[in-house]
Amino acid sequence: MPVTGSCHCGDMSYTLEGDAPTAALACNCSMCRRKGYLLHFAPADQFTAHGDPDATTIYQFNRHNIRHTFCKICGCAPYGGGVGPDDQAMAAINLRCADDIDLDSLTIHKFDGASL
Repeated sequence: MPVTGSCHCGDMSYTLEGDAPTAALACNCSMCRRKGYLLHFAPADQFTAHGDPDATTIYQFNRHNIRHTFCKICGCAPYGGGVGPDDQAMAAINLRCADDIDLDSLTIHKFDGASL
């Protein structure tokens, strides 16, 4: 069953094919810590963005590994993308913006992004 999600105002939304995630990554880098992301990474070919591309903007920092995509209207950041450690294109889903995901049931893996 696909995973769907959106920003707060709904101008950005997405569909991620495949099973719902059972785990999330909690990174302590300066961006993730401030935004409170709970991330799930998936192959880019499983991800489809919906909505008006003009409603989004992208922010990159440090090594520019991830394109943090957020809504120009409400400021939410439901997804991003980049290249994984295996040099494959990937989608980064903020599970806090996903529909029908029980965040309390996720196994949370901590990642020390602040040390990179």
